[in-house]
Order: sequence, then C-alpha cells, then structure tokens
Amino acid sequence: MRTAAAYRWRTAGAAAGLLAALAAAEERQGGAGRARVGLCVLCGLPAAGKSTLARALRRRLPQRPGWACALLTYDELIPPETFLPHEPGAGPAAPSPLLPRWKQSRRELLQCLERFLRALVTGGPLSAPAAAQPAWERFLACCRGQGLLSAAGSGAGRYRTQAAASRPLYLILDDNFYYQSMRNEVYQLARKYSLSFCQVFLECPLECCLQRNRLRSHPLPDQTIHLMAKKIEMPDLKKNTWEQNSLILKCFDCTSEDNEQIIRLLATALENPVKQNEENTEQKEADRAICAASTVHQADQTCRRIISQTMKDAKDKNILPSEMKSLAEELNKLKAEFLQDLRQGSDLKNQSCIQNPCSDPATSVISSFQHEAANVVNKYILK
Repeated sequence: MRTAAAYRWRTAGAAAGLLAALAAAEERQGGAGRARVGLCVLCGLPAAGKSTLARALRRRLPQRPGWACALLTYDELIPPETFLPHEPGAGPAAPSPLLPRWKQSRRELLQCLERFLRALVTGGPLSAPAAAQPAWERFLACCRGQGLLSAAGSGAGRYRTQAAASRPLYLILDDNFYYQSMRNEVYQLARKYSLSFCQVFLECPLECCLQRNRLRSHPLPDQTIHLMAKKIEMPDLKKNTWEQNSLILKCFDCTSEDNEQIIRLLATALENPVKQNEENTEQKEADRAICAASTVHQADQTCRRIISQTMKDAKDKNILPSEMKSLAEELNKLKAEFLQDLRQGSDLKNQSCIQNPCSDPATSVISSFQHEAANVVNKYILK
C-alpha cells in the first residue's frame, strides 16, 4: 500500500519533465504587466493526502526562478473549537446568530483572502475586513510567515503585499472543500480579480482515509469522515464550466506522472486567468426565463386593456346585449391563442430581449391582436 511518500518527486525523468513544464510556462508568460496570481484548491476527504501534496508544491515551485508559492491551510486558520457545539458559559457565542460558527469562520477567512487579493492586484495597502479581527490576525500571521507581506510606513500593523508584477504567485488552499459551493466561492474571487483558478481533487478510498486519520496526533471521529464521504461532491467537468481546470487523482495509487499532471494544470491555469466578463450560463438562462415571463405578462395586460376598450366601443355602437357576451368570449379566446403563440416563440423572443433590452418583443403580438380584435367587432357591427 502506498503512503504519503507517493507524492515525492522520485525519479530524475519526472523531475526533468516538471522543470521543463515550468520553464515553458515561464517563457510563454513573459512580458505580462500585472501580478499573476493563481488560486489552487486542494480538496478531498480528511487524510486523503492534501497537506502532503501542498507541502510538496510549497517546496518545489519556488525552485524555479520567478515562481512563488504560499499555503493557506484551513486547519490552521480556523480554530478547532469552531467546529464544537457552543456551550453556555464556555466563551463567546457565534459571531452571527444566523450562521453556525464554522460557517461564519469560513466566511471570515474568505473575506480576509479577498482583502489580500485586492491589495495584491491593485498594489494598495491591506485593510482589515469589518468584524473579523481574530481571523484577520491569524491570516496576517500566515502571510507574514511565508514572506507575502512587508511593513507599510511607520504605523504598527500596517502591511503591503510583497509580490512583484513579473513574479507569478500560487496560493494553495488546503481544505476538504467537500461541497462544490465551497470551491465556487474561491472561483468567484478569481473571476472578480481576473486571477487563475484550478482544482486538484484527491480521490482516496474511505478505508484508507480512516486508517491514516487514526494515526494522527489529533484524529477526527470516524463518524465525521463517514458523514463527509456521503456528502462530498467531486468536480463535474461536464456540468460546471467553471470546474474545467480540474484534476482528479486517485491518490491511493499516486505516481510521479500524476505530479507532472499537477504542474501542467498549474501552468495552464496561470496562462489562462478567469475573465471577469466570462459568460455565466446559469444566470443567462435565468435572465432569459425572467424576460420571457415578463414579455407574456406585458402582452397579457395590454390585451386585457384592448378587450376592455373594444367592449366599450362595441356597446357605444349599439351591439345587442345578447351578442356582447359572445363578443367577450370570442375576444378572450383570441387573446389566449395569441399569448400561447407568444409563449411558444419565447425562446427566440427572449433572446432578443436579452441582447437588446430596449426592444419590445410583445409589440408585434399586441399589434396583431388589436387588428384581429377590430375584425371581430366589425363582424358583429356589420350583421
């Protein structure tokens, strides 16, 4: 059975391949005018080998000139007591009554990361997020320990990010990230600041994770890992376009070839940062549905007004009361038919609405309905 040592770069051939991949990536990236930052999410069950891999990357990436790497280990940045149920008299309660403490801690850590990324991209000073002081102090200590910060001015506790515009930097986020939504939060940060993003999912057999966990100095309860194994969501490369830069490794049988795949993934992601205006397919479909529903509603309201005015005009033209009921039924039936036609053609019409918000997809339908309604009234008048 392979152990964590499977992550070591064991052969000269593999090492040469890795260095060549890094050198090629560095050469292709030359001339960029802004700090190039990558966010790499390591995810998988506890004891799957994420921290071993993270430390290997932390050692190896800086060996190439121009590459830097820092680790954000969630187990160190989020206190263990955060995951324990709160007991009266045992200290402060959750910062927010609406969120469990562990969720609130994750949110605060994400806020700290965003402040760091913003300063890194803009070159401005760091500023602490509101109401997250303990989390901010832990985050700063982590960054200082890895040489990511330098003192800014004479004020105590004032720092600037330490990264030159020509120096690529990878931040390795080491956590379980067992829900896709947890990983998507990091992706959204990459998207917001046009950074690189990739994922490495370590698919380790449950029994292997349980055995490794029991050997740790502070093991998790088996029940916790069993529960996480039921909930964990692997990257879905077919369904989620934002997960395309992902690598799924069967770490129980990890090889030096897998290590080379990781480097290629990091290099590819660094060359292709997430675009801020990247199309959000899910949001676009939601907008189309809203636009289509709005179009039909708009047409329905306008047709109702047309029917009301048409009935008033018919009454003024002395149409018999016995025929007024038939006229109303015929006009309402006509309205239903026109609205049904509009719904069936909504795919084409709502695309027009999304592409040109000033256009009115219901105009032609309303105009046609008004014309047909006039013909129906004339039929009764000319009897």
